[in-house]
This record gives sequence, structure tokens and C-alpha cells, in this order.
Amino acid sequence: MVDEPDSALTDEGAPPVANRTSIDVLPDESLTGIAGVISDLGRLDRAVYGVIADTPTPNLDVPLRELSSLANHSKIWFAIAGGLALFGGERHRRAAVSGVISIGAASLIANAAIKPFTRRRRPDREGEDVPDVREVPMPTSTSFPSGHSASAFAFAQAVGKELPFIGVPLRGLAGAVAYSRVHTGVHYPSDVIIGSIIGASIGDVTLALVRYGRRRRTARA
Repeated sequence: MVDEPDSALTDEGAPPVANRTSIDVLPDESLTGIAGVISDLGRLDRAVYGVIADTPTPNLDVPLRELSSLANHSKIWFAIAGGLALFGGERHRRAAVSGVISIGAASLIANAAIKPFTRRRRPDREGEDVPDVREVPMPTSTSFPSGHSASAFAFAQAVGKELPFIGVPLRGLAGAVAYSRVHTGVHYPSDVIIGSIIGASIGDVTLALVRYGRRRRTARA
């Protein structure tokens, strides 16, 4: 995924945004109830995006841009899984397999099952004056949820529960990847927050299913 293209692994498989109805609507103070709450949350979301865009961070811009690019097609997670499988023991190999399966499930659900129905347009990076030095290619897929964030937290959750001693650094790295998607201007904060929650949940479910399968095989042996 060049930037959120992650058809197998982040945003690539989702449909383009052109000529779609956006879930982002202009503020309407006459809205009440659930519609009013959603409208207010949307304004807060865009306001936080604008604050991040306006805040000078010269020492973070290039590292976060490069980290965001490393997460394209889940390259960083596959590299970690490969290292675990090659240099670790049986437990590490099991964790690597669980993590890779979780990435596939998260990518499928975020990009194929959710994105086509949310229709949220990507942020107006130029309008918000996101610094050029931060920019990665703007994906053509819809914005909500973030596939990068879903894949990152799915992997970190599944592997971190199998190997608790690396759980904290993996989740920290996943959080940095998720934030990088806002910092580079390709996602709103809510896109990455919900994507992260979806990914972590998928990691939990995937790991539970993988462990169940192992127990079944052991019982039959």
C-alpha cells in the first residue's frame, strides 16, 4: 500500500472516494440528539487534525513519515514476524503465525467490510496546510477506518499476548504507526482510533481461534 493501499494489508482494496457522499457534514447547530452529537464529534475530530497540522514538529516530521511508509503493506509487521520465526523458538513461531493471520483478518474487515460503507472522504491536507515534509502519497480509498492502524494493532495484540515480554514495545510501535497516519495528513484522529480498536479486537479473536485450533489438534493427537 503505498499509503494506505493495503489490499492485502491496509487500504488498497477499498473503493475510491470520488463522487461519494461523505459522512463529514458541515456544522449544523440545529441538529439535536444523536445527529447533533455526531456533528459535534466530527467538528472536534477535524479541529484536532487542524491543531496537529499547525503544530511545528521539525524533529518528528521525517521519522514519522518514514514510519508511515514502512507500515505500507504491513512491511514492518511482516519483518518482525519473520525475525521471530527465524531466530526464535517454537513459541515465537506460533506468535508470528498468529500475528500474520491477524493482519490478514484486520485488513479484510477494515478495507473490504467497513470502508465501502462509511464513505468518509480523506482530509483536505492542502487546505489544512500540512507541511510538505510530512507528506506521503494520499490514498484513493475512503478514510474510515484506518487500515494501517487496524493491521498494526491486530498484529501487536496477537503477538503481544503470545509473547508478553514484547507486548509493550509492539503496542507502542503500533501506536506510533497509527499516529503517523494523522501526522502525515492522510487520516483524521477518529479514523486511527477506531481502526486501532478494531485491530486490537481482531487480534484477540484471532488469537483465541488459533489457540482453540491448537488445543483441538493436540486432543486428537
